[in-house]
Amino acid sequence: MRHALDTLYRLSGGLAALFLAAICGIVIAQVSANIIDTVSVLVLGEPVGLVVPSYAEFTGFFLVAASFLALANTLRAGSHIRVSLLIKGLGPVPRRWIEIWCTAVGTVFSAYFAWHAVWLVVDSYIYNDVSAGIVPVPLWIPQSAMAIGLIVLVIALADEFVTVMRGRLPDYVKGEEDDLSALADGEGP
Repeated sequence: MRHALDTLYRLSGGLAALFLAAICGIVIAQVSANIIDTVSVLVLGEPVGLVVPSYAEFTGFFLVAASFLALANTLRAGSHIRVSLLIKGLGPVPRRWIEIWCTAVGTVFSAYFAWHAVWLVVDSYIYNDVSAGIVPVPLWIPQSAMAIGLIVLVIALADEFVTVMRGRLPDYVKGEEDDLSALADGEGP
């Protein structure tokens, strides 16, 4: 089970990275088209008229997909912003109870948002909502990435909750400690 969950988190993070690469690809294509048009104006006196249709919308869709699909992997790596200053000085028992509370509340809130994201996808599919750009994209497609990312985040938070309930250190804390030890060793960013 542990292997399957870790694979899910890595897969979600990998998809997020692919969407970031797709953003770069689309932006490079549009900038290249603009450069070709500018050179064409200088050489021929008129633009060729190259454009990547709806590139701004697609990059927005890809940014949402990358952001939400990266949530679980980022949580497990300990890279989410946490205010841990208050709990660092606590003993192991009070800290464990705070971690239990935080992972429980995080799971509940994330499940609430995931539930509504799934219904947003369903509504967009039922009502055949499409984007307003040059290329009409059914909105349920980009919204699905948001819903999937939130579902994977709920799974990751529930996984961390179970880990803390079993008395073990959650992976996001291990990630923070790894970052701190790398900084102490002079290997930091």
